[in-house]
Amino acid sequence: MTTATLVKQRSLLGLKELSKEEISSILDRAAYWEASSNKVEPVQQGKFVANMFFENSTRTRFSFEVAEKRLGTEVLNFSAAVSSVQKGESIYDTVRTLESMGIDAGVIRLKPIGVLAELAQKIKVPLINAGDGNNEHPTQALLDLYTMRKQFGELKGLTVSIIGDVQHSRVARSNLYALQKFGVNVRFCAPETMKAAELDVPYVSMAEALRSDVVMMLRVQLERHESGILSSAESYREQFGLTEERAATLAPHTIIMHPAPINRDVEIDDALVEHPQSRIFPQMANGVPIRMAVIERALA
Repeated sequence: MTTATLVKQRSLLGLKELSKEEISSILDRAAYWEASSNKVEPVQQGKFVANMFFENSTRTRFSFEVAEKRLGTEVLNFSAAVSSVQKGESIYDTVRTLESMGIDAGVIRLKPIGVLAELAQKIKVPLINAGDGNNEHPTQALLDLYTMRKQFGELKGLTVSIIGDVQHSRVARSNLYALQKFGVNVRFCAPETMKAAELDVPYVSMAEALRSDVVMMLRVQLERHESGILSSAESYREQFGLTEERAATLAPHTIIMHPAPINRDVEIDDALVEHPQSRIFPQMANGVPIRMAVIERALA
């Protein structure tokens, strides 16, 4: 097997092309890491991982860093805001420079769609997608699937409603691609200006979306209010927000999810963030073992 093929197999660029079996193996390995009683298991000691964030992030970057340190790796954090990229250096040049310095894997978040796939063709170390534009966010979807599997035992047969700005959501896309492989009934609910026509998924009303096993709220990008896509935060909450009144109609077994960061009292009422049916903070906790499994896979 060629080096290029091995690197491609160990990279995680998205879930659209990943098999059900490969996704299951990552979820199973995450369960192993979650069950580990040791805070640090230095199984990847001596390996160098670079977190290259060309787009702002707090939770995802910290989650990756905790996962990397728990595995014993040496962590390099790169922020475009204080880098040569601001002076005109290309993303490729930056990644290639870090590769030349001897990193063993790279975690990348960037805004332009398609750039990550091009990088993966040229860079000779495994790359992990930490979010690229509105294309994919594979580790977020993996932790979402892991959260659902922990709650319900298995994924097959579940009904999952994803509510919000689907058009601009990489979270919605990665969840869709992964969940469909497991026989999950995925529905979308969104304002007309936020629908993604290219995705073959039924759109349902808010009332119908609430009749699901999982109600996943997407973050509202409030800056879209200025562009006219979003009429107002108040109007959005009234029509598509998970209010306390709407939450009262949820079945007792239904769980509430959200990829965060959360706009409280816009897409979800403040009182519901830590509601007994909410799994928002457990999702964040599950991100660490998922990312440990993904990093371990990259460094294998």
